[in-house]
Amino acid sequence: MLRIAATIASCSGLAAAFAASDTDVHQADVAASPVILRIATVGDSRGDPKGHDLSGADRRWVQNTAVVARMLDEISTDHAQVLVFNGDMVMGYTHDAAQLDREYAYWRGLVAPLMERGTYVLPVPGNHEMQMPMPQPNGKSEKLAQPELADAWRANMGDLILDTSRWQRLVGSAPTAWDLANAPMPGRDGISTSQLQLSYSLDAGIVHIAVINTDPVGHDGAAPVEWLRRDFAAARARGAKRFLVFGHKMAFAYEFSKKPVNDETGLDARLAERDAFWDLIEAYGASYFCGHEHIYHASQPRAAQGGKAWQVIVGSGGSPFAAKPGLAEHPTDRLYAWAEISVHADGMADVVVHGFDERFGPTQIVDKWQIP
Repeated sequence: MLRIAATIASCSGLAAAFAASDTDVHQADVAASPVILRIATVGDSRGDPKGHDLSGADRRWVQNTAVVARMLDEISTDHAQVLVFNGDMVMGYTHDAAQLDREYAYWRGLVAPLMERGTYVLPVPGNHEMQMPMPQPNGKSEKLAQPELADAWRANMGDLILDTSRWQRLVGSAPTAWDLANAPMPGRDGISTSQLQLSYSLDAGIVHIAVINTDPVGHDGAAPVEWLRRDFAAARARGAKRFLVFGHKMAFAYEFSKKPVNDETGLDARLAERDAFWDLIEAYGASYFCGHEHIYHASQPRAAQGGKAWQVIVGSGGSPFAAKPGLAEHPTDRLYAWAEISVHADGMADVVVHGFDERFGPTQIVDKWQIP
C-alpha cells in the first residue's frame, strides 16, 4: 500500500482522497516489507426500530441488512483475515430474551458466510449489547450495563472468543498468548462483575490485539486501564511491535457540526480515566479503533502536544447517521465506511478507509495513511 506520512492532526483533506478508486490501493501495494496481517474493522450496524426506511424484515431484526451485506462482501473480496466488529450489532434494550437472541442470531447469520470464505469475525461488546435504559428517581431513564446482558453476550458470542482452531485455519497461524482468564478482575478498574469474553487479548505474530468492554456493570463509559497496562507490558516483553485496541465507545468525541448536535457520550464521561487510557495508548504507540458515533472520523487527539496515537471512529456500519441531512459539514460525514489495517513484518501499519454513500454508489477510498 502507499506509504503516507502520518503526521497530520486529523483527516480533514478527505474529499480529494475520496476521489481515488478502491483498486488503487492494491495496485500500489509495493511496500518493501510484506503484509503479515490484514484486519478490517467497523461497528454499529443495528437499525432503528423507529426509523421509516426499514424494510419489514429489517424492522423485525432491527438490522441494516443491505449495508452490512455489502460491506461483508467487499471485506471478503479484499481478503481481510480478521474482521473486528466494534459493537452495537444488535438493537437490544429489551427485557425480551427471545427477541434479543433473535437479533443476535440474525447478525450471526449475516457474518457466517464471511467466516466460511476466510475471514475470522472477532466481536466487541457495545452499549446496545451491555446496557438497558433504567428508570431513575427523577423520572428519566439512564442507560446502564446489566449482568444478564453480559451473560446473553457470552451465550451468543462466546464461541467466537476464541475458536483457536478456526482462527488458525482462517488467519494462517495460531493465536498466541490467548488466555480466557486474562480479563479485568472485579475490584480493579471499577470492575464489579466478570469480564470474561468481554475484554480480552491475543497475539497474532508481532501484532497485539486488545478488545475492551467500555460499559462494564457499575462503571459505564470506561476503559480498563490497569488491566491494559499489565496486558501491554506482557505483550511487549513477548516481542509485540504493533498494538491495536478495539472498543465501542470513542475516547474523544468528533464534533462534526458547529451546531451543538452531538449528544453521544464516550469515555469522556470519565475524563481522568479517559486521559489515563490515552496516556497508555500514546506510551505504546497503539491505535484505537471504535464506534458509538455513527460516523467515520480519524484523528490524532494529542497532536498539538506532540502525540502521535490515532483514534479511528468507524461507527459507520449501517446505523442511522450521526450527522443528519443538512448537518454534515464534511464529505465523509454521511458515508457507510470501514477501515482496513495492513500490518507489515517490520511493524509498520497501513490504514485504508473504504466507503460508499447513502445512495449505495461505488465504493471509494475515503482515506489512507501509514502508522510508523
